[in-house]
Amino acid sequence: MRKLFLAVLAAVCVLQAMALEESVELKGVGKITLRCYDSNGWRFEMKGHAEGDRGIVSIDLDNDKPTAPPRFSVGFSRPLGDVSYLWHAGDDGRCPLVPSWLRRFRSDIASGIPVYTFLDSDNGNCLTVAVSEPFRKVEAKMGAVEDNAMVEGEMAFFTEPEAPISSYHVELMFDSRDVFYGDAIAGGTQWIVDRCGIVTAPVPEAAFDPLYSSWYQFHQELTAGDIEAECRLAALTGMKTVIVDDGWQTSDNNRGYAYCGDWEMCEDKFPDFAGHVKRVRQNGMKYMMWYSVPFVGARSRNHERFKGMYLTDNPDTNVLDPRFPEVREFLCNLYETALRDWNVDGFKLDFIDRFKFAGADPAVAQDYAGRDIKSLPASVDTLMNEINRRLRAINRDVLIEFRQEYIGPAIRQYGNMLRANDCPCDAEGNRRRVATLRLTSGNTAVHSDMLEWNVTDTPQQAARHVLSAIFGVVQYSMMLRTLPEEHLAMIRHWLDFSQKHRDTLLKSEFRPYYPQAGYPLIEAESTNELIVATYNVGNLVTVKDVVKPVWLLNATAGNQMAVELARRPKSAEVFDTFGNSQGHVKAGRGLNRIAVPRSGYVKFEF
Repeated sequence: MRKLFLAVLAAVCVLQAMALEESVELKGVGKITLRCYDSNGWRFEMKGHAEGDRGIVSIDLDNDKPTAPPRFSVGFSRPLGDVSYLWHAGDDGRCPLVPSWLRRFRSDIASGIPVYTFLDSDNGNCLTVAVSEPFRKVEAKMGAVEDNAMVEGEMAFFTEPEAPISSYHVELMFDSRDVFYGDAIAGGTQWIVDRCGIVTAPVPEAAFDPLYSSWYQFHQELTAGDIEAECRLAALTGMKTVIVDDGWQTSDNNRGYAYCGDWEMCEDKFPDFAGHVKRVRQNGMKYMMWYSVPFVGARSRNHERFKGMYLTDNPDTNVLDPRFPEVREFLCNLYETALRDWNVDGFKLDFIDRFKFAGADPAVAQDYAGRDIKSLPASVDTLMNEINRRLRAINRDVLIEFRQEYIGPAIRQYGNMLRANDCPCDAEGNRRRVATLRLTSGNTAVHSDMLEWNVTDTPQQAARHVLSAIFGVVQYSMMLRTLPEEHLAMIRHWLDFSQKHRDTLLKSEFRPYYPQAGYPLIEAESTNELIVATYNVGNLVTVKDVVKPVWLLNATAGNQMAVELARRPKSAEVFDTFGNSQGHVKAGRGLNRIAVPRSGYVKFEF
């Protein structure tokens, strides 16, 4: 019995020796604590220092030999104070402050961003946290502590399978400056880019051109004739690019991805694809194609070819493992060949967020046989950089679109267009998604989800979808041939407006207010003008003291706007949703109530 007691005591002592806890103090934040319950021979070093007005915690791990790294976490807590909301890139502008145990956030190379912001009720930053790990998974919990009215956060590392390494370095940035919350978010995202030495992909001007997508109106039932007819109308309205989505590669129209993987043109739909692309481009439009990057369907010929090279084991569709060099070469060659043979201008590369483990890493049991890269995030990074490099060698201005949730700093290395996640018919959701992407995407072109509305809607009702997306590149997905002429006239006007003001709307200072309410007021300001859009009836729009033109867009369901002006304008002219002048109105310094048609606008000259 005594021997058993001593053995248990020895085991407990070993476990205690393997566990560790370290802390550092940061001004304005408090104590930051690192915890690892099983260090497994890894040594940790944790340091804290100030970098201007922001605090930095650096953590280094090392081991004498390559070993799977241990799970560890870094946590903090601080008094509630003015904190009212919590913003994260996956929230799409919905920012409830809930107990920290209730919600978990995930980010990795193809999902989310490790940036978290506690903000007050008046758009002020209380605390922004950013992690210099845009590649591997970071699992975070953030929120309120119901026991003591604190707010807390914890970022956990290596919570899923990771290949053996012998060292690891990560930093965390804590920004408690009293600044506009959007500036703190953009600053945190840029800090990750700078810390990780990320070089973002060049963004050609064509990435900011308005775009027509085949998805919502056709889904998989599309033909060359359909696309050509729609593109003729799209070009006349001012659209400059078309994305031909899912369906070009299969005669099966049942949705799903069982036939993905061969990526051969369906000749029943596109008997002469190169000629078809040429005819579309003669309208002055660029041509992009959809591919679901990781999927190989069970009904494709390639499914057997890649047997043993999948991350999943599903009966209908499987996910390729990019750690195999044959997989990476296959995918790179696909897009290279399409770019050369069909003379397309770019690609919508979809579903790269599916490059992840469904459970255990299948490579471990196989001792990584056949894989020249052991780390899955590193292999995805290698694949996507190689795709970008090889395509740009053929066409330096190639267009490459990715979609929320794969939106972070790592993704911006590989493409130049980031689209809001699918939200068909949801103007409010589109606005939230576009605003969230604008805060975190730097100079990368941010696109709306494709717009659609009902043909029986009024032009003013249809225009609310446009105005909800106007601070991003607007993508349309309506069957243009069936639209009433009034709808087409509305589209033509707002496309013209968006292009005349594209530098302000898409590239200048961007301020989306009150994310907790879905961004009901958004501003974009350049050196030449200020554009403000209001989305809720009853909003009071305060226009700061400027001498440049101010455009105030009425994206509400009402016909009046309450506007507070810091100075008296020289003129105030009202326009309807078609761009027709409704005449001048009187406006003075202070509070004004101005009649503005729904989905119209007023222009102030100072």
